[in-house]
Amino acid sequence: MEQVRTIAYDCDVLVVGGGIVGLATAYAITRAAPGTRVTVLEKEPGPARHQTGRNSGVIHSGIYYRPGSLKARYAVGGAAEMVKFCAEYGIAHAVTGKLIVATEREELPRLHALVQRGRENGIPVRELGAAQIAEYEPEVRGLAAIHVGTTGVCDFVGVARQLAEASGAEIRYGAQVERVDRRAGLGVAVRTTRGDVVRGRVLVNCAGLYCDEVARMTGDEPGVRIVPFRGEYYSLARPELVRGLVYPVPDPAFPFLGVHLTRGIDGDVHIGPNAVPALAREGYGWGVVRPSEVGGTVAWPGAWRMARRHWRYGAGELRRSVSKGAFTEAVRRLLPAVTSDDLVRAAAGVRAQAVLRDGGLVDDFLIREGARAVHVLNAPSPAATASLPIGREVARRALGVLEGA
Repeated sequence: MEQVRTIAYDCDVLVVGGGIVGLATAYAITRAAPGTRVTVLEKEPGPARHQTGRNSGVIHSGIYYRPGSLKARYAVGGAAEMVKFCAEYGIAHAVTGKLIVATEREELPRLHALVQRGRENGIPVRELGAAQIAEYEPEVRGLAAIHVGTTGVCDFVGVARQLAEASGAEIRYGAQVERVDRRAGLGVAVRTTRGDVVRGRVLVNCAGLYCDEVARMTGDEPGVRIVPFRGEYYSLARPELVRGLVYPVPDPAFPFLGVHLTRGIDGDVHIGPNAVPALAREGYGWGVVRPSEVGGTVAWPGAWRMARRHWRYGAGELRRSVSKGAFTEAVRRLLPAVTSDDLVRAAAGVRAQAVLRDGGLVDDFLIREGARAVHVLNAPSPAATASLPIGREVARRALGVLEGA
């Protein structure tokens, strides 16, 4: 006990990761327990440089997610909270609504299932016949559609910056974690690649693409491996063809929503993402290859089992990645007026997808606790939408660990 009192802690809670989930956690901790000292370590020179800042900016309604799951609960509540947060702080946003469009007969049962799921999740949904689609999107064609009025878009990077400022936390940028030394009776000491050592009573791991590695550094076996998937986007040279948000009917066996059309807050229309395995955790192009990270993925048994299970879906994604014509063909199913010349390559993103040893894709948010630690091990889309309630849940757990420390 004497040793504990003589340690000079830099903070009470040490958050690793300055994306929207890490910053929402810091914000929630200082709101729930004023006076709690929080330090955030972010390896980049600013916030939200990866998943938060490299997505389509959609505030998701929560219609896709299994009723009762964390994704469903947090997305539905989080969407309303996100709109309110943006309005309060003057962050660019708009509640546009979206169409989910069936273009093939075999998609109709899945579309009807989404209507039921939306109602179970408390989301207002309007069913549309083929002729009614033009009320919302004159250039879009389909056999049937549903309109989800609560979907919107916002500037998630602006949200992350505001969370950082309003949290009152100490944010250290350019602070990449190199080593974690955890002592159950004392706390955690983190060394960064700059040689700094930061000591805290509790560690919160919101490292996104590297969350499994940080968990192992801490001494906790995550039971999952992050497998990076690159989301490839195009911009639409004729944005007047799309008024709002248009999605295909997703395949429930895969966590990706398919190539969709999103009019962002800047008025540009983004098309994508196509989802292909990345050759690095920050593999934003085919030319970015990190052999050690590829080796880590290949060594994980779940990666091979996942590939065997989903190879047909993956082959289609790869085809659209290497062939602009194939990508255009996919877009034309929804928007027949599009030509290949209308598509201009845009910045890509990478999704941190947790894969189980048996090859299963973790389909819900995954938060686990260890001694003096809380790990967020799966928080892909719709984590930005759901970041405020996710942050509160992680904060609740971190404060519980802190109280028992």
